[in-house]
Amino acid sequence: MTTKLSPALVLGALAACLTLNACAGKPAASPTATAPDEDSKFLGLFGGKKSTAPSYNEQAGIGVNAYLWRASLDTISFMPLNSADPWGGVIISDWYANPQKPDERFKATIYILDARLRADALNVSVYKQVQTGGQWVDAPVAQQTQLDIENAILTRARELRLSNTK
Repeated sequence: MTTKLSPALVLGALAACLTLNACAGKPAASPTATAPDEDSKFLGLFGGKKSTAPSYNEQAGIGVNAYLWRASLDTISFMPLNSADPWGGVIISDWYANPQKPDERFKATIYILDARLRADALNVSVYKQVQTGGQWVDAPVAQQTQLDIENAILTRARELRLSNTK
């Protein structure tokens, strides 16, 4: 007894193989990727030489200066963290209220703009709200507060860099 395979079954199996190959964790083709060589098997599905393109794990890492990133997190560690994007270089804290002054609260957003350890690679924005009549109302923040936080981050980043070079 022989079994005939329907064309739909064969196409379905081929599509499944191609889908699994696409999900194999290989990075997308880049202009620097090498062309497939003649020893590669059918569509790269069943063996062949390994690609010389860097793997995903080799490409992983943060996109900003690591010292500024760590120093920023250390400096605002007393504030609850809302979000942190190490590839985009953005750290957003949640509202923090000092226990001695529960009628005011602060929030900080830190932007790391460069991969180099430089003062102009850092931008800090601080927001303040005060409670008036049971409602939180925006209030002005002294420019010195933002500068003090930036200076604290830069000082900590320098300390981290110096401790790493010893």
